[in-house]
Amino acid sequence: MTEVNTPPPPGGWTRFVTARPRLSLLVALVLTALAVVAGSGVADRLGSGGWEDPAAESTYATKALEHSFPDSQPNLLLLLDAGKASVDDPEVAAAARGLAGRLAAEKGITGVGSYWQAPPASASALRAKDGHEALIAARITGDEKQMGETLDRLAPELRGTHGPVEVRVGGQVAVRHEMQTIIQEDLTRAELIALPVTLVLLVMVFGSAIAALLPLGIGVVAILGTNAILRGLTSFTDVSVFAMNLTTALGLGLAIDYALFIVRRFREELSSGADPVTAIGTTLRTAGRTVLFSALTVAVSLAAMLLFPQYFLRSFAYAGIAVVLLAAAAALILLPAALTLLGHRVDSLDLRRLFRRGDRRTPGAQAPRVSAWGRTATLVMRRAPFFALGTTAVLVLLGLPFLGVRFGTADDRQLPSSAESHVVQQHIREGFPGTPGAGLEVLTEGRATEAQYAAYKERITGLPGVLRVDGPLVNGDRAYFTVQPRGEAVDDGAQRLVDGLRSVDAPFDTKVTGTAAVLVDTKHAIGERLPWALAFIAVVTLFLVFLLTGSVLIPLQAVALNALSLTAMFGAVVWVFQDGHLAGLLGFTSPGSVETTLPVIMFCVAFGLSMDYGVFLLSRIKEEYDRTGDHESAVRHGVERTGGLITAAAVILAVVMVAIGTSRVTNTKMLGLGIALAVLMDAMIVRSLLVPAVMRLTGRATWWAPAPLRAFHARFGVSEGPAAPERPHSAPAPDRPRDEAPGPEKGADADTGAGTGAEADADKVTTRG
Repeated sequence: MTEVNTPPPPGGWTRFVTARPRLSLLVALVLTALAVVAGSGVADRLGSGGWEDPAAESTYATKALEHSFPDSQPNLLLLLDAGKASVDDPEVAAAARGLAGRLAAEKGITGVGSYWQAPPASASALRAKDGHEALIAARITGDEKQMGETLDRLAPELRGTHGPVEVRVGGQVAVRHEMQTIIQEDLTRAELIALPVTLVLLVMVFGSAIAALLPLGIGVVAILGTNAILRGLTSFTDVSVFAMNLTTALGLGLAIDYALFIVRRFREELSSGADPVTAIGTTLRTAGRTVLFSALTVAVSLAAMLLFPQYFLRSFAYAGIAVVLLAAAAALILLPAALTLLGHRVDSLDLRRLFRRGDRRTPGAQAPRVSAWGRTATLVMRRAPFFALGTTAVLVLLGLPFLGVRFGTADDRQLPSSAESHVVQQHIREGFPGTPGAGLEVLTEGRATEAQYAAYKERITGLPGVLRVDGPLVNGDRAYFTVQPRGEAVDDGAQRLVDGLRSVDAPFDTKVTGTAAVLVDTKHAIGERLPWALAFIAVVTLFLVFLLTGSVLIPLQAVALNALSLTAMFGAVVWVFQDGHLAGLLGFTSPGSVETTLPVIMFCVAFGLSMDYGVFLLSRIKEEYDRTGDHESAVRHGVERTGGLITAAAVILAVVMVAIGTSRVTNTKMLGLGIALAVLMDAMIVRSLLVPAVMRLTGRATWWAPAPLRAFHARFGVSEGPAAPERPHSAPAPDRPRDEAPGPEKGADADTGAGTGAEADADKVTTRG
């Protein structure tokens, strides 16, 4: 005889979201419209830098040089190509001097110098080895926005043919400005790719076009709301343009995750005979709690980036936390209101009926598909040692390339090979001695005599890896030397040179800056704070998972397995992007290194998404274990009831991330494709194979906790579904046959609109506790 639980009357949060659903949706529409207005133009206010530590020695030296020696650090380079002629030809020299003079007269330009004007000691660095190209260097003043506006004004006049020379525009400002422009264009293209593909996948999952549109609506609300928040933040702090990509990816991905979970549970309740309001109440008490809990775990992982000083990393935290919380809020407020109005019409416009003619399957014919995830879990648990060791070995093997990682900084090679600033820098790397515009600057502070400066210059000239030392230029108590390293601007030799310069004795205070010095300081800042960030993620995650499960062992398993699921991503980052495998296929230029901050971002985002799926799975396992007390049955049913759901959500999120990964900027491509790989590995390998295998090996000890912690969980714990009465672990409830599919009274699919697909599989095997 089936036990019937009479649901309580709607109250609390259910009453709030269902009392006036039309008003709720109208208010949401108005707020979304205001967000569109508030967030308009946000991309134009975002920065393209932010890799530097504001408290680092190199940052201080850079600002001091800008103040005392504004001409010291050129950020604009003009590459003059004389064709077959020599740069020393009178006509070429006259055209170059005229162009330099015009540039020097422009507002916002300072420190104009060139091969034709430089002293002989430094002129050779500005002339190509073949004698057909040479450089004009200058500095654009102002902040990032002002520098970009100046470049937009001058670049069309500077590039192109000027008499006997062809001019291309490059330098740090041009690289960052071109990167910002390309990211904005690529983001628009990614959205145009992701939205229709996602809609098609959602229709395949839900069957109903109406149900498929709901997650997209939640995602759009979250994205637009986050843009407005980022626009407001730009009034108080710097925000990176790269964060826009995370806003789109997480906005769509998590909104779809949460909507899949809630809509699926709502349809299940309707199919069991509940009215829409009662179904909403049950959905919010079960799936709603899990969604809220999941959003907290993702937000915690992203919040760890706030511990780092670089605004590039902090920007991803701003965008990620905002979009996660907005997606959860929309899923818990707007989605229930919409479902209240739709009721059974949520299954309207079932587009899959067009493909069902001549293929009407009976419930019996569909039964094998329904239990596929359950049979997989049973097989895995039966061979638990093999699957646990095998999948762990494969994941570790895939991660081994990361042991050879080399960290670098973002430069022109992030851009496509056709980008003008990339072409300029590539010509400089291949054809010029040293690396003009990327030397190291040594700032000195304190009074000194000429003899002291000369003695110091002699000491630093003798350091290994020094090509040339220029200076000093003196302004009051401050002076600076320019040190040109041999080889690449940020290679290992240049980084060792930074350490060498900082260790040289001097009769005055010295501080070193330049591209390699910034990289050294960035690596130090990340290395110093990374243990704290990892500890923060681990401790808070352990606590949250304990609140969900009441177990001591499961939180430890969750953290360890989540970290293991990321190994393939990190291995692929090195093998593909650092070492350049698949560079031709994916269309990028390998810089030979990985940008220092990117692994931090990828870890925090991917770990949060792994926890997202982990919470969905663990909540179902816990609910079943509370109901039956049978450990293996609970694991099997947890995988069975969420396998299709998690896989569908992961595939859709991977589609969004791959669309982001079509960017022409290498960092964005790496971020999108890397996280897509991590999500798929987590959903298809870790959740379906490794988790059930490990939980089978740990057995009943999985649920152990000391008495004080059990009491704490009983009072403060969070779980999906009503709390079950506590029973001794030594007395499990009778196990039901493992291949028995749940009947309609337990939530089997009585919803004819949930026909096929991953979400349908999840629907058909879902059991209500």
